[in-house]
Amino acid sequence: MLAACSSGGDSGNGDPGAGEKLKVGFITKFPVDFYDIMVEAVQEYDAGHDDVEVVYGQGKSGTDDEGEINAIENMIAKDVEAIAITPTSPAVRTALDKAVKAGIEVVLVDNDIPGWNGKSSVVATDNLAGGRLAGAWLADRLPAGATIAILQGRIGNPSLDDRVKGLKETLGSKATVVGEPATDCDQTKGLNAAQDLLAAHPTLTAVYGACGPPIVGALQAVKSAGKKPGDLTVVGFDASPDELTAIKAGDQAASVAQFPAKMGSLGIETAVAAARGQSVQPSIDTGTEMVTKDNAASFG
Repeated sequence: MLAACSSGGDSGNGDPGAGEKLKVGFITKFPVDFYDIMVEAVQEYDAGHDDVEVVYGQGKSGTDDEGEINAIENMIAKDVEAIAITPTSPAVRTALDKAVKAGIEVVLVDNDIPGWNGKSSVVATDNLAGGRLAGAWLADRLPAGATIAILQGRIGNPSLDDRVKGLKETLGSKATVVGEPATDCDQTKGLNAAQDLLAAHPTLTAVYGACGPPIVGALQAVKSAGKKPGDLTVVGFDASPDELTAIKAGDQAASVAQFPAKMGSLGIETAVAAARGQSVQPSIDTGTEMVTKDNAASFG
């Protein structure tokens, strides 16, 4: 049950009065397995903390800046004390500046907005390290003269860009990159991009995706091209449920696992702590791990 409003006449942000719930916003990019898991973790936290009320918001796609901006504006209007958000891009920065000006603490989850000083903390995967992990794994397994297609996420998104940058750093000259189309982390765009790449490069050795949905699309393209499991080395990033199914079946070689539930729980905990004036770490790395058929059963 919602607590009554403070009778002190203070309708602005700050510490809630006695018996009043701390209101915190949680905004995710769009409805997909990765963010659904994150939201579920926050809902679990919400259910277990009677002194906190979480207000939820979500965009419609990985590029829905306007949707997130509207959600931020809604949070400001609802007088939340903190916002934890998975920002679609730096385009949401102006809206977040308004939130900070209103006295709202902002915690970035899943990815940073580089150069923005308004954040209290960033709770996210070290995406550069995750990309390096994938690159090193591939470098150990690809044959000489290998070719690789890279399905980028949304170009200009720092986290997604780091996943590609890290891959290239450790893959080095072990494989020649034949294409790097942007997919906006969309499954259909991943399918279309992979179809084009396979048509242009029928002897392609490997495919790497900077996020999960495009890789699921790429797996469809691989099957449509008549490729058998193992003909191409397919590596993703997210270890989404669909990816895990493909890895267990032998259709996908590996994926870099993130821990969205951990991001959600640590993100909301950090936002609550910041709203209460407690000291929080400026950066919290939630970790990565390579998932293959050997260990896929332990993920999910």
